[in-house]
Amino acid sequence: MSSKKVDLITLDIIRDSLLAIGEEMFIAVARTSKSPIIYETLDFASGITDKKGRLLTQGNGACGFLGMLTSLVHSVIEKYTEKGNLKEGDLIICNDPYGGGGSHLQDVGLVLPVFIDGELFGYCVNKCHWSELGGKDPGYAVDSTEIYQEGLQFPCLKLFEEGKINETIVEIIRSNVRLPDMSIGDMWAQISGLRTGQKRLIEICGKYGTRTVDQAIERLIQNSAEFSRSQVGQIPDGIYTASGMMDKDIMGNGPFPIQVKVTIEGDQMYVDFTGSAPQTKSPINVAYDGLVSAIRSVFLACTDSSQNVNDGVFENLHIKAEKGSIFNAIRPAAVSCYYESMQYAQDLIWQAMLPVVEKGKLTAGHFITVGAYSISGTHSVTGETFVDVGPTLGGWGAGFDRDGDSAQFCTGDGETYNIPAEVLEAKFGYRVTEYSLNTTDAGAGEHRGGYGIILGHEALNDDMTFSGTYGRFEYPAWGFEGGKEGAPSGFDFLLKDGTHVPLQGTGSKIQMHKGDVARMVTGTGGGYGNPLARPAEKVAMDVKNEYVSINAAEKIYGVLLEPETFAILGVTDERKKFSEKVS
Repeated sequence: MSSKKVDLITLDIIRDSLLAIGEEMFIAVARTSKSPIIYETLDFASGITDKKGRLLTQGNGACGFLGMLTSLVHSVIEKYTEKGNLKEGDLIICNDPYGGGGSHLQDVGLVLPVFIDGELFGYCVNKCHWSELGGKDPGYAVDSTEIYQEGLQFPCLKLFEEGKINETIVEIIRSNVRLPDMSIGDMWAQISGLRTGQKRLIEICGKYGTRTVDQAIERLIQNSAEFSRSQVGQIPDGIYTASGMMDKDIMGNGPFPIQVKVTIEGDQMYVDFTGSAPQTKSPINVAYDGLVSAIRSVFLACTDSSQNVNDGVFENLHIKAEKGSIFNAIRPAAVSCYYESMQYAQDLIWQAMLPVVEKGKLTAGHFITVGAYSISGTHSVTGETFVDVGPTLGGWGAGFDRDGDSAQFCTGDGETYNIPAEVLEAKFGYRVTEYSLNTTDAGAGEHRGGYGIILGHEALNDDMTFSGTYGRFEYPAWGFEGGKEGAPSGFDFLLKDGTHVPLQGTGSKIQMHKGDVARMVTGTGGGYGNPLARPAEKVAMDVKNEYVSINAAEKIYGVLLEPETFAILGVTDERKKFSEKVS
């Protein structure tokens, strides 16, 4: 089919219309869902694909799903469409990490085929994190050893068949999750989002004609592919490598050696994780589709993150990982904490490419962990069962011309938000005792890393448990060009009797009693440049603002300050020598 018949004005209108559909689908889910992790945190994604399963648009939300929407649709195409078993009115549910889902079972995908005049035109698809999906533990399991312990599995099943809902699937959900009204409510929110997209897509095709819209889609994908090739073509040809270690898992396995080789050949990028650790008997593995999503996000950061995203953008990205490795796990490996491996994979490429991409596109290392927690128990006022799951903010790495951002979510979370303390207290019945910056002296540099946070949750009865998985507990964020590494992430406990339980990176169903406080403590990002090059005036202001201690000002930055007024008294001999050396 020729793509030359669509004039540029019509092309722009159709492009913006597709983008608007993705956003409207996104908003529809956010406004109708039952779980705070969806309507507050926005841990979900919505999009549209063409009939081939190529992504056309994706709304805001978790950029870690950038690739999983298309893998969901490809699973539907393989199981139903290619066999002629997909009908108008069908709607498919799928959360199988090894069959298109890519992440973990809690991220439930729904796919709605869109028929126009009896012909398949494309698919509306979304993927949302359900707070509860059964499994051995509330929320999600941090110590599962196989996927069967992690919750209900939907291997690409018809939730609706020719417009009629499959009540059997709904009853299975209702009978196997701890919060059925919430989970089923989220399911209907997703359905509303898909139907919103379906309605708008039919409207556009009715206005411009399916042939014109099809031609515009081909042109848009072609344009994106050409632009992406031009961006990669600006990176010097070569082989760029990075290696590192992932923290021990909750079972005590590890640490896990990981590595990447990124090859730039002309306008093509090849990413190879060969040599990384085998999959492990704990839930930190990631399936291949999840890995692809992770790498797509970093690929955008290395090229142009402002471009409109469709599958054409990634035609020149090639990803390899050994089957059975921690980055390409095979069934029945546990994957409920898949995001840790996903984040480490991103970080490896980030580290490999930082020295060669255009300055300003990448920073020093950041805290990378999702910092996922699960708090469950009985509401202290209503007596109802609750499950609170979510990510934690942390510190990003410094850039070549600026300090790192503080209290941000990791790269995989993207356009997501923290849940306000007032909502946490009202919804879950515990008390938020602290929400502050974790102002350690780590992450020092000419530009210092951003700060993590301290978030305290106090149990108001004896029926509350805490689980969590925090990466970078053992291996903090890396600095660049003389910048210092960041601080570790984890959680600790302040017990009612005054006992302090030290920081740890993982823990499962830790029992809390009334008056006990669980604190999430996330790390600082890495610094960029030698700390001795940081202007003395900035160091003084950091001390005044209580970001940096007066001791660190002298010992790390080489600046002597008057302790009451923070006036600059002078500099250390080490700083003088450094200044002479670089002048």
